[in-house]
Amino acid sequence: MGTKTIRLDDEAYERLANRKREGESFSDAVKRIAGERSLLELAGILSDEEAETMRETITARRDRSRDRSDEIATRLDANKRS
Repeated sequence: MGTKTIRLDDEAYERLANRKREGESFSDAVKRIAGERSLLELAGILSDEEAETMRETITARRDRSRDRSDEIATRLDANKRS
């Protein structure tokens, strides 16, 4: 396997260095990052109906999670007062 030398400006180098994981080479970091999918690639994969169902499901789960958190906080407050 050969090697190539590339030039990066300071900002690009810092961004790459910040994304590099411990023990990972810069080559490994570039391969990992370059293999990531962009969220833009997901645009249009759901029908309008599927997207709406997903939105509704996410909203319902957030509401349940918020309600559960409020319930726990109320119980903790009650226990502090006792």
